Amino acid sequence: MVEQRLPKPMTRVRFPSSAPSQPFECGLWVRFFMTEKKVLSPEEIEILKKKHIRSFTLRRGHISQAQKRALDELLPRYAVQYNTELFDRKAAFGREAPFVLEIGCGMGETTASIAEQHPEVDFLGCEVFSAGVGALAKRLDEMHLDNVRIIQHDAVEVVKDMIAPDSLDGVHIFFPDPWRKARHHKRRLVAQPFIHELAARIRPGGYIHCATDWENYAEQMLEVLSGEPLLKNLHDGFSPVMANPITERPMTKFHARGERLGHGVWDLIFIRL
Repeated sequence: MVEQRLPKPMTRVRFPSSAPSQPFECGLWVRFFMTEKKVLSPEEIEILKKKHIRSFTLRRGHISQAQKRALDELLPRYAVQYNTELFDRKAAFGREAPFVLEIGCGMGETTASIAEQHPEVDFLGCEVFSAGVGALAKRLDEMHLDNVRIIQHDAVEVVKDMIAPDSLDGVHIFFPDPWRKARHHKRRLVAQPFIHELAARIRPGGYIHCATDWENYAEQMLEVLSGEPLLKNLHDGFSPVMANPITERPMTKFHARGERLGHGVWDLIFIRL
């Protein structure tokens, strides 16, 4: 009689060669294949359609002790909280004055310099990175400036939800992230439909002043702004100077270094019709 042997039971699951080999990762791999794909409702699809592609990514960056201390101790004096109600300028500044929005304050060097030169103008600086917000709050305290408020939030949502139509005397967008790779161009801030939303918040006769040191982005800025029917170029193409109707854009260390290295810088100033 020939002995019949039963096949040995499988003791482990076989995965494709590309599957992770660590036990924890394998568990995730199994759950991935066992989880049913969620079907979005029509309401969820509409919400996704309305969401914009952010022009920034929040990476964990270095923040100095001085900047952290400024966030904790000084920022409350200048901070504006994001909400879906219109920004009350009179309540924030205690007066009626020309009102300028600066998108992307960086480390606050330009914002503080312009605010010091123009105490008669109120500025709302919009910045998402904590290091920059802390640095700006520190500068404002050291320079004894009270005509700047800071909001740490996505500028697209701030403009849409908090800035009233025809309420801005000016907008500054200085050296926004150029998103150099072609596949990332969709993240650039100076693009439609945002520019139309922004232009509608500028009063007739007000201005938008953009600057970049990336030539390809400068060309895109010129095309986008020229194509917006609410705006008219103050110059023939790029501006030959760094000045807008309120102030001259200061020469920052970043700008000066770029010029020493032979980098170009392009300014664009458009007027709201």
